[in-house]
Parts: sequence; structure tokens; C-alpha cells
Amino acid sequence: MARYTGPKSKIARKFKEPIFGPDKVLEKKNYPPGQHGLSKKRSKQSEYAVQLQEKQKAKYTYGVLEKQFARTFDLAARSKGITGELLLQFMESRLDNVVYRMGIAPSRSAARQLVGHKHILVNGEILNVSSCILKPGDNVAVREKSKSLETIVNSVAGSTGSKYSWIEFDAKSMSGVFMQRPERTQIPENIKEQLIVELYSK
Repeated sequence: MARYTGPKSKIARKFKEPIFGPDKVLEKKNYPPGQHGLSKKRSKQSEYAVQLQEKQKAKYTYGVLEKQFARTFDLAARSKGITGELLLQFMESRLDNVVYRMGIAPSRSAARQLVGHKHILVNGEILNVSSCILKPGDNVAVREKSKSLETIVNSVAGSTGSKYSWIEFDAKSMSGVFMQRPERTQIPENIKEQLIVELYSK
């Protein structure tokens, strides 16, 4: 299961956003890493650099590497609708992201680990492919013998249901339903998807 395993605070400082979750380092040093991080005379970025940076931000946010991201973009480009919005909708529909959005895991990387270790059921069957794109109506639940796992219990504790309108989640049964693909306005991630489309269009 390919995933990014490098320094997270450094990446968060690069984009000046807590893309991996709350980060104390970013709060203290809200400027790019490196000896020129605080310099006000940083060279102006080219159009290509801005587009590339936006793609990198999206990849780090959803925890996917280049090959998988390119495949998802290709799927969005071949589907009917606005390519950029479809790209984010497909990313939000990934099993690991839905597990994270439901509150079963504290982060996407933790959600990916739960899926990989066969703790998650989809429509009653074990599914350990975190990149699987769910369909509206799919049921996602924690496997019965995994409900006592400390990570899951701590994450679900105090949850009163899903914070997202496209997902239903019951904390008591530790199960939920992926109702529909979210509209762009419902996706909270600060990603300029049109820049990514422009980059792949070159």
C-alpha cells in the first residue's frame, strides 16, 4: 500500500496549511521551511509552479501518490461533469476518506491503516482496499471484533453523528451510510481544483 511517509510538518509549512491535521510546529513557524523561509524577497512563482503546488497539496491532503492521483484524474476527465469537481468528489468517495469523515479514525492515514488491517466492512463484507471508490448507498461499518480497538473507541467517543450531510453515521453501532457524492460547496478542503485541471491539460 503506497503512501507518503516523509516529514509532515515540513510539508504543512510549505503550504502554510495544516493539511495533515493540527500541527504545533506550523502554529509556531507559519512560513516555508529552509533558510529563505522568512525572506520577503522570495522569487515570484511561475504559472506552472502554482499549478504543480496545488496538485501536490491535493495529493498530500488525501494521502495518495502520483500514479493513483493521475488515475483518479483520468476517471474524472472521462466522466460527465466538471472535471475538477469530479476529481474532488472521487477523492471524497474513497473508502479511507469516508472512514475518516465518519469519525471512525482520527486521520486519513489512520483510516487507511484500519482498512488495510481488515477492521472495516463495506456492505457486510471485509474490504481492505483503501482506494476503493464507494457508491451512494454503500454501508460502512466497523467489524464486530474490532469495535473495542482503542483507536476507534477514542475517535468515536463523544460523536453524535456525522458532521457531513452526505454521510450518515451512528456512533453506537459504529456504522454509517455513504449517502451521496458531496457537492463542491460541501467539501471543506482548501484546494483550487481548476489549477490541477489546467496542469493536466498541458
